[in-house]
Amino acid sequence: MENFFKLREKNTTVRTELLAGLTTFLTMAYIIFVNPDILSAAGMDKGAVFVATCLAAAIGTLIMGLYANMPIALAPGMGLNAFFAFVVVKGMGLSWQIALAAVFVEGILFFILSVLPIREWLINSIPRSQKLAIAAGIGFFLGLIGLKSAGIVIADPATFVTAGHLTSWPVLLAACGFVLMIALDHMRIPGAVMIGVILVAIAGMVIGISPAPHGIVSLPPSLEPTFLKLDLNGLFHLAWQTMLFVVFAFLLVDVFDNAGTLIGLAHHAGMLDERGHLPGLGRALISDSSAASIGAVLGTSTTTSYIESGAGIMAGGRTGLTAVTVAVLFLLSVVFAPIATAIPAYATAPAILFVACLMARSLTGIDWEDMTEFVPAVITVLSMPFTFSIATGIGFGFVAYTSIKVLCGRVTEISSAVWVITAVFLIYFISI
Repeated sequence: MENFFKLREKNTTVRTELLAGLTTFLTMAYIIFVNPDILSAAGMDKGAVFVATCLAAAIGTLIMGLYANMPIALAPGMGLNAFFAFVVVKGMGLSWQIALAAVFVEGILFFILSVLPIREWLINSIPRSQKLAIAAGIGFFLGLIGLKSAGIVIADPATFVTAGHLTSWPVLLAACGFVLMIALDHMRIPGAVMIGVILVAIAGMVIGISPAPHGIVSLPPSLEPTFLKLDLNGLFHLAWQTMLFVVFAFLLVDVFDNAGTLIGLAHHAGMLDERGHLPGLGRALISDSSAASIGAVLGTSTTTSYIESGAGIMAGGRTGLTAVTVAVLFLLSVVFAPIATAIPAYATAPAILFVACLMARSLTGIDWEDMTEFVPAVITVLSMPFTFSIATGIGFGFVAYTSIKVLCGRVTEISSAVWVITAVFLIYFISI
């Protein structure tokens, strides 16, 4: 173990790595409750998605730990699961089986990018303002979903959206849960989000507005309803514009989300070299891209690196042993299906809103003195929740960025990758 994970070289110990793994798991375990709730909105079996979530997180994190030797955990990504359920399935009318096929293909393409120099060209060519805007925009998109799930925001024929019944028990419990999560996180209590979700669910059961689970542990639900259900034939028989749009949107968000998360965590852990590069980034991205396709086969949306891994890094985690610990804990979680499947939407809503707030912080990195940078970024951020589509928001942002730079006489600032992405989105927008 010492030689494999290079513990002494990384100035850490087995005990430190195990405790770091536990810390990371507690901060991100909320996904085993939230992901089934979101994907069930797409018509997927909640029990099967719960098992797929645990297995995808365990396998992806294990690959990251053993192959890349990094203290970074993976699980189905927030934002990507919302895009999967609410945009691709409910919005575009595609089946969840086709959506899984799109995730699978996206993972394969990401894997190819990860082993070729194209990866660095793509990541380094996208403007920093658009990378940050995509992250913040997904946060705003998640925020709208969280408010809707809590009943705080409802549909209205005259104003599109309006406030819900704010004195109802689900709204009050969700609001209390959100504030509790903030307080617990502020006090640096591991598992703040998961604690909030569970306490809100228990309160709802005590009041009587949601049923109690039939037990705490049980044999895992069957994975059969989602396992190998991806419909590749259906995906390739879609109109080419639609197929390209869906796959490209998954790929774009996955690539930048992963790259940004990995670089940010590595910087926090002091793993970057003197040039600011992350040694072993290729292995980490290969691990990530492999996990995306594996998750699709199991029956869940895109599996990606989690920023919550920073909690374990703060606790001293520096090697893949931290990730292996997280993987084992996710694997053990499959026996808690009675609890996970009994968690109501109003209990997971504050967790979604909490993550949304964290993602919105990326707005601080945008250059607010340069209108050619911050205006396209704002368009990206606003478009995602108001069109209820992450991909459309990305497209509007890139078209705006290119157009504004051209009209302002700053064509030389537009990279070849941005020209390509803009052209693809323009073709799609014209053809729909």
